Amino acid sequence: MAYKDQVWAKGLVAKVEAKVRKLLAESPSCHDWDHTQRVWRTACHLAEQEAADMLLVEVAALMHDIGRVAELRDQGRTCHARLGAAMVPELLADMDVSCQAFIDAVAECVRSHRYRRRDGVGPQSLEAKIVYDADKLDSMGAIGIGRSFHFAGRIGARVHNTSEEALNSDSYSVEDSAYREYLVKLRFLHDHILTPSGRALAKRRHQFMVDFFAEINREVRGEDLAK
Repeated sequence: MAYKDQVWAKGLVAKVEAKVRKLLAESPSCHDWDHTQRVWRTACHLAEQEAADMLLVEVAALMHDIGRVAELRDQGRTCHARLGAAMVPELLADMDVSCQAFIDAVAECVRSHRYRRRDGVGPQSLEAKIVYDADKLDSMGAIGIGRSFHFAGRIGARVHNTSEEALNSDSYSVEDSAYREYLVKLRFLHDHILTPSGRALAKRRHQFMVDFFAEINREVRGEDLAK
């Protein structure tokens, strides 16, 4: 996009960063400012590797979860991706962004970053794919496991359960453990990463999760105890 020399583009990332920090102040730590920072960092790495529009990727990565607080408050009835995309135009207009194509592109990235899509429309542009991948990569590996345990603890779920108990339970229930999140979502993420550089990162993070949950199951069953 031909906006690199536009007045509104200068200092935009810093403005967005400051605004998003405030918006996420009430968000629990599985989807807090720390999560957004990690997604931002990963998105920048992927954008460099994929030769994408860096300004667009940075702004979209920073804004990807701006609708998250509402979704967490009503336990998922609100789609944070749709709400976030609807919030983008006003927020960027308040920062004097005058390029409608840029605003629309950011909104598309936010709208399409969700794994559990409600409208069936996935990311289309390279930049949207990068934001999607960066967000999913933060749900994988050691950090993804940590976030899953944090969420389970926040809602009062069990530390661990069997696959049968996990798969025959509902979200936000006592059986909504980190292991359930792995079984219903995390173990499939590597198959849904869209960029070559993202897939390279996903391969290692996926194997870490496989090994971790294999070990925790061994320990829970007592299979690691000396005979």
